[in-house]
Amino acid sequence: MQVLVERRVARRPLPHLPEHGPGGTVRAVGLGVITGAADDDPSAIGTYASAGARFGTGVLWAAPALLPLMAVAVYMAAKLGQVSGQGLAAAVKARYPRWVLAMVAGLLVVGNTIEAGADLGGMAAAARLLLPAPELAVIVAAAGAILALQVFGSYAWIRRVFRWLALALLAYAGAAILAHPPAGEVVRATLWPHGPFGREYWAMVMAMIGTSLSPYLFVWQASHEVEEDVSLGRRRLSDRKGTTASQLKATAWDVGLGMFFTSLVMYFILLAAAATLYPAGLRQISSAAEAARALQPLAGPAAGALFAAGVIGAGMLAVPVMTVGAAYVVCEALGWKSGLSARPHEARQFYRVIAAVTAAAVGINLLGVNPMRALVGAGMVQGALAPLLVLLLLLLTGDARVMGPWRNRRAVRWLGWLTFALTTAAAARTVA
Repeated sequence: MQVLVERRVARRPLPHLPEHGPGGTVRAVGLGVITGAADDDPSAIGTYASAGARFGTGVLWAAPALLPLMAVAVYMAAKLGQVSGQGLAAAVKARYPRWVLAMVAGLLVVGNTIEAGADLGGMAAAARLLLPAPELAVIVAAAGAILALQVFGSYAWIRRVFRWLALALLAYAGAAILAHPPAGEVVRATLWPHGPFGREYWAMVMAMIGTSLSPYLFVWQASHEVEEDVSLGRRRLSDRKGTTASQLKATAWDVGLGMFFTSLVMYFILLAAAATLYPAGLRQISSAAEAARALQPLAGPAAGALFAAGVIGAGMLAVPVMTVGAAYVVCEALGWKSGLSARPHEARQFYRVIAAVTAAAVGINLLGVNPMRALVGAGMVQGALAPLLVLLLLLLTGDARVMGPWRNRRAVRWLGWLTFALTTAAAARTVA
């Protein structure tokens, strides 16, 4: 009888949650692409370019292999926000001791701030390849533009801008095509792993796992689902709770498409580096800007320019996701009103946290902190946090008290625990 009741509840559309029509589905797909594109931030681009330069086409298989891991983690975050009506930090606050919330919030804010600073530095270095401007001037201008967009732009307008910025990452497809990779070798390497398979090789694979499963994505996706409900007028928590089968299916497609997008971008970055830097013997690439600079004499100025443009577009999307993500966590932890749907005078603390994190990110560069050291520091924090957040997502979305009939099914649980195991291995390698 209980099973039948749950099935009836699962199939009955909720009156305050209208079914997705064509317009709603398109909107959801756009959200997934934003999340996927934010995963390919300048630090991730540098990691993937380094992998392609170091091991050639031998790492191409990793992009499609990591797709289901990224999809299941982000899907659990999306489902948590959609069903519970709360962001990740708020859900943790409601279910777990304060020290768990404090640890998660502290690590997220520190990691997001450092990585945002490193990404601003990476954007500035890439911009130097396209226009003769001082790096610090580019950093301040980019941070100012991002902050102005967040403070003065409406939520709907910000969402549209983010969608267009996501398209900048398609520049890597052009860079890879201009490199003229051998088609037969590319197909074989994509379908079947090959390479030296030594300690350095698997260390690089672990680095790619840690980079692709970025903790700030989970926070952003869960809170973004809440933002969508608020933008539709569902301001009370009771109005946001629950979902329908069609909406959850649309969310699954949304996340799947977004993660396919980020996996595709990862693939083209690996391919561009493998087809040019690897055969030229340029095996030690430490940043995205360095990869763009090395591509110019090998694949032509157009390929280098496309690579650099992709770095700038990725940063303009990823940095605000990180700063807003930090603000979501702080405000949810402290019970302050948050959300890009609220105007600055309605959520002063939220926008103050965004401004403070942005200023701190700029300060990292103004103080002359080495960008590579900043990336290493951010990578260690994010890498240590990733398995903890995946574990919390597994527990929260598997809890009937939180999710009701929408708790995880067997396939999601198995794939989720595999993701937890691999992120734990990647974290151990990062902090070792």
